[in-house]
Amino acid sequence: MLCPWRTANLGLLLILAVFLVAVNISWPVQMARNAVLCCPPIEFRNLVVITWEIILRGQPSCTKSYRKETNETKETNCTDERITWVSTPDQNSDLQIYPVAITHDGYYRCLMATPDGNFHRGYHLQVLVTPEVTLFESRNRTAVCKAVAGKPAAQISWIPVGDCAPTEQEYWGNGTVTVKSTCHWEGHNVSTVTCHVSHLTGNKSLYIELLPG
Repeated sequence: MLCPWRTANLGLLLILAVFLVAVNISWPVQMARNAVLCCPPIEFRNLVVITWEIILRGQPSCTKSYRKETNETKETNCTDERITWVSTPDQNSDLQIYPVAITHDGYYRCLMATPDGNFHRGYHLQVLVTPEVTLFESRNRTAVCKAVAGKPAAQISWIPVGDCAPTEQEYWGNGTVTVKSTCHWEGHNVSTVTCHVSHLTGNKSLYIELLPG
């Protein structure tokens, strides 16, 4: 995944043009994908120092810096080998995360020092996890639909609407959520039901044929 303002999609370019003047960007990224975070668009000849600050939950702050005058790079408290410069910082100041994991939820900021002042751009990175969807009939024309270990929590709806118990949510220590919906259909006028799961990573529908009773 490229930096937001370097996409070839014209619609996104129009939307993300606002981000160029923003200080902080909220950016959802799907787990296992490649994410590239960009510094402000400052010409390299004007740079003195580039510094990336990385703040992840439950970990000490990591900094990656590059000083142009001495062509020197330095890292402090950086242990995750999946977070790297895209190339050498004298060629590209962007930061790459590959592959993105749940533990990469956090705040990333690029600070660029120049003779004219300092410029920075921050990202609140939200890692998205696709839930595993299952659907089965438990008993007596009652169906159970689960969206397991999604991030954020998925939403479940039914076609046709049945007599449904309150939706249950189970929270896991890694930040994912399992959502469970149980519904019952009386009579025999409904033979097939569909569970529709809505999630930021994409929607999914499963159907099941109910037994007569």
